Amino acid sequence: MAVNAAPITATDSLSQALKANIIPNQEYLLQGSVLDSAVEVLLHRLRGLCDNVDAGPETFDDQEVCFSLRDPNQQSTPLTLRVRKALDARDMPYQLRYIGQPDLGDKNRPTVVRSSLDIACSGMLIEFLNELGCRIEFEYSVKGYMFRKGRMKITVAKVFKISQSSMPPEPISQSYLVELSVLAPQGQDAIGEDMRAFADQLRPLVQLDKIDYKRLGHMSVT
Repeated sequence: MAVNAAPITATDSLSQALKANIIPNQEYLLQGSVLDSAVEVLLHRLRGLCDNVDAGPETFDDQEVCFSLRDPNQQSTPLTLRVRKALDARDMPYQLRYIGQPDLGDKNRPTVVRSSLDIACSGMLIEFLNELGCRIEFEYSVKGYMFRKGRMKITVAKVFKISQSSMPPEPISQSYLVELSVLAPQGQDAIGEDMRAFADQLRPLVQLDKIDYKRLGHMSVT
């Protein structure tokens, strides 16, 4: 008589995936910016280099809210979570994202590397985070274009302040944020060399580089 095997739980499946190293939990990232006056030239260059040439780039119009969850004893760095929702596709699920601290220790590494986990959630997500004790740190909207080149994702986006009145959103600068990123399992650092080679093809229109925001913060203070 055969014995029924115990059902596999979601925790078991996650553990097996982690052991097999198939979860894309590392983000490889390069960032830069391009002036409003030069963005059309950059978009034309990307149309010629990327995969979705015939269909053209995807467009997006999202709002992002950054939450923090602090230790009551103030013994550790607050946990930061980001919630993004599509303003141009209301039926799309909310996206909950955890982003770890960037690993900038290896100067020879061609990109920033940081932990990243993305989860699709229902519209009750913000209420759930509030119940957990999370606090809103800031929010903004971002509108732009997304291109694909193999596993690489390239976004060219305008960042806007969220208006508390009926006034239209106000751009925070006269430039577009450009990001080149790849989500991959741990240990696939070779993708960084491919990203650097692709970034070099976009010069001199935009210089994509590793950005150390902690160092920028210290510079602004001094």
